[in-house]
Amino acid sequence: MSIAPDHVVSIHYTLRNDAGEVLDRSADEEPLTYLHGHGNLIPGLERALAGKQPGDSLQVRVEPDEGYGSYDERLVQRVPRRALKGIQNLRLGMRLQAQTAEGARTVTVTQLAGDLVTLDGNHPLAGQTLNFEVRVAEVRAATAEELAHGHVHGPGGHAHH
Repeated sequence: MSIAPDHVVSIHYTLRNDAGEVLDRSADEEPLTYLHGHGNLIPGLERALAGKQPGDSLQVRVEPDEGYGSYDERLVQRVPRRALKGIQNLRLGMRLQAQTAEGARTVTVTQLAGDLVTLDGNHPLAGQTLNFEVRVAEVRAATAEELAHGHVHGPGGHAHH
């Protein structure tokens, strides 16, 4: 069975940046399982997987516009520490939910300087070229419930409620 929209796909992957550093990978025995054609993967990776079959291996280079987007300086804000009162042990790399005009957004603490905290609303991989090594483990038709919900249920699937 080839990968096509409305199929449930399990992949093993390693993600590296252009310097060759590993940024992310699937767990040793646990592939990432997703519903193809429903926006659950970044567009560049999903497009490269279309038509592949179990056992196929591929290398995929994904530019920022097909990945997590360009880095946007407008999403970086400096706020006084007192604006974050109630948050214990503020530290670099900490991820927080911020309420913005566009709704909730995850921001990362990227700098702590005296009373000022720098919050970055970009995805941590924004602006980066992503290099994936992927092996397709399994492809199956999605269930009616999975299609209705737009994501996978059961082992390897993510239940979003």
